[in-house]
Amino acid sequence: MRVHVLDDWYDTLRDLPCMSLLSDHQVTIWNDRVTDETALAARLADADAVVLFRDRTPVTASLVERLTGPRLIAMRGQHGHVDVQALSAAGILFASKMTKDGPSTPTAELAFLHALSALRYFPEQIASARAGNWQGGAPLGRGAAGKVLGLYGYGGIAGKVADYARAFGMTVQWWASEAGRARAIADGETVPATRADFFATSDIVSIHKRLLPATKAEITQADLMAMQPGSVLVNTSRAGLIEDGAILRALEAGRVGRAALDVFADEPVESADDPLISHPNVIPTPHIGFITAEELNSQFAEIFDIVNAYARGQPSAMINPEVWTEGRGRA
Repeated sequence: MRVHVLDDWYDTLRDLPCMSLLSDHQVTIWNDRVTDETALAARLADADAVVLFRDRTPVTASLVERLTGPRLIAMRGQHGHVDVQALSAAGILFASKMTKDGPSTPTAELAFLHALSALRYFPEQIASARAGNWQGGAPLGRGAAGKVLGLYGYGGIAGKVADYARAFGMTVQWWASEAGRARAIADGETVPATRADFFATSDIVSIHKRLLPATKAEITQADLMAMQPGSVLVNTSRAGLIEDGAILRALEAGRVGRAALDVFADEPVESADDPLISHPNVIPTPHIGFITAEELNSQFAEIFDIVNAYARGQPSAMINPEVWTEGRGRA
């Protein structure tokens, strides 16, 4: 089959062991981003199968209307960016491995690394050393021990970050949905009396929630303005969880002293003049929370298994199996 892999922006996949799983197929890996749906559909005209790289390309009804080649679209995990109904109407099989894996260790590691980097002014210290300024060329850093880490969201990734923080001598407190707070309290965790108290008493706030319609922009400018002057905000989840423009306004007001961000509103960010990327009090990384060799190899091995199962006529992980049973999506 002709297999197209979309949005491998860092060109990370071709040298991973999992690529051997596609050795029987003609594979094209795209390293750029195409947002024009007509151009994208033309690019995929000769594809039998399309592999999505997480949620980097939305599969909308209007895109599906333009697709003439693909018979299978495959990915791994949640798929709120995919119009499954449109794919079914078009006779295109959609398959996604809905895993029950534990929380993403790479994302938790990056979140805690961001927290430490912000406290110790790590990027500035590196720049100072390279400029020949031996100490004194960057602000005085602060230690993690004794600080209060506020974790926004009571899930698996946040739990891993909490373990790291406690190993460094930090105090951990939580805020989450009403149900999440109830679970935290039942587990003996510290939950402040109010949302405002959570933001006001945390030296560092690290965000760990899924972006859903109900959670979009739920962290407001008022929340960030309640933070201590000089505090640290870490976001390795999704930019859309925070009200648009709230981080910049809180930085300019000095309520957030440092923001360590792995996620941005419109990715990929390709302008060095972006107001967050270029801000002196922001530590930006290009959405690499889950981007490690081990994690990508594991995730894409599962997706490529889906492609091979389809090629054998024994499709797996089908989200719209009616397409297959009706005979419209057969290999």
